[in-house]
Amino acid sequence: MPCSFPCPLYERLKLEFDVNVKGSARIPQDGNMQPKAGPKKPLSGPESTWVPPSPPASALLSPTSSSVPTSGLVELETRVARVSVLAKSLRAPSRAAEQQFRSPEVSQGPNQNFPPCFLDNKIVDQCERLQLQSAGITKYMAEVLPEKNQRAVSMASAARELVIQRLSLVRSLCESEEQRLLEQVHGEEERAHQSILTQRVHWAEALQKLDVIRTSLVGMLTHLDDLQLIQKEQEIFERTEEAEGILDPQESGKLNFNEKCTWSPLLTQLWATAVLGSLPGTEDIRIDKKTVSPFLQLSDDLRTLTFSTKKSKTCADGPERFDHWPNALAAASFQAGLHAWMIDVQNSCAYKVGVASGQLPRKGSGSDCRLGHNAFSWVFSRYDQEFRFSHNGQHEPLGLLRGPARLGVLLDLQAQELLFYEPASGTVLYTYHGSFPGPLFPVFAVADQTISIVH
Repeated sequence: MPCSFPCPLYERLKLEFDVNVKGSARIPQDGNMQPKAGPKKPLSGPESTWVPPSPPASALLSPTSSSVPTSGLVELETRVARVSVLAKSLRAPSRAAEQQFRSPEVSQGPNQNFPPCFLDNKIVDQCERLQLQSAGITKYMAEVLPEKNQRAVSMASAARELVIQRLSLVRSLCESEEQRLLEQVHGEEERAHQSILTQRVHWAEALQKLDVIRTSLVGMLTHLDDLQLIQKEQEIFERTEEAEGILDPQESGKLNFNEKCTWSPLLTQLWATAVLGSLPGTEDIRIDKKTVSPFLQLSDDLRTLTFSTKKSKTCADGPERFDHWPNALAAASFQAGLHAWMIDVQNSCAYKVGVASGQLPRKGSGSDCRLGHNAFSWVFSRYDQEFRFSHNGQHEPLGLLRGPARLGVLLDLQAQELLFYEPASGTVLYTYHGSFPGPLFPVFAVADQTISIVH
């Protein structure tokens, strides 16, 4: 059915159809979509729609119509129908629509023509793009979004199951480890208790024997004269020798409870991760600027130490300052409880971190002021690719393949335990068990680049 309002694209296709099928019309070559012949309908008035003139009757009987292939006819008919439907659906044949698409020059008078054909074609193309965009959005909403939602639900369910499965495995492993350690504690307690009972029985018999010997000797001394004592000399000697064979009690480790029975790499690693991973478990450590070596520069936030090869001349010397070794102490000390802090050491290849007693000497170049070379400091140290734990001149090498970027320090004064931990891999680098005299300060030393306290 022909379009009832102006549409140049439709008119061109209609003319092509007439020429190829009916052979009755001619498409203008000057780009004007209106035919050369025929009267023009004015644009004003209620019947402003222009209707192209009908082809002559002789053209309808032209034999050229029979020479058009069937495929070409179908294609032209399809194009005409498509443009007609699209034009009907997207252009309103109202005067307001006409005025909207007119240029200022065209809209001056009531008898002006429509804008050029390329504007209509552009609008039709734009409408086609909008229609395709709408179809794409509709398809996206109808197909893609439901699929995405279903996939999200499926992946969330799988992730939930994975979390539950892994935590269940960890929980099961922790329960098994707890049961094993509690059994070891109970076994060690029973062993120590049995050893103590055995010793108690042994020394009770020894006391009884000593009492018998003593009573016998006292009786001889009291009731026998000198001649009788001489006659009993051999018996007295044997009794004395028997008493001397009963030795005094000696300290034995078998009578003590072995705390190492509770040692578990899994428990230590989980414990260290929990402490360093929780905000309440980390201390707000600041460096005491009065202790900083003149070979170190302290940042304004009191958390970063930078090594300098030149001795600073602005540092005022004092009794608390290290004057030779590049050391520094924290401002706060610890006497009880659990404490943890973390140091960024990725920029340095020569450093020491750990704890030190307040009795650590500060002056001189001797070993008594050098961290790890005296009884007042416990440190993890790195020099190039060598890693070790040092205390009181004893250095224990640590076989690390690479240097940690961050180093965690855990101090449990209740358990008398010092632990060095790498948070990135969850690896416990070293654990020290021993007694710590007096309050302990976090201690730092750096001889290459910088180290920083992480907060």
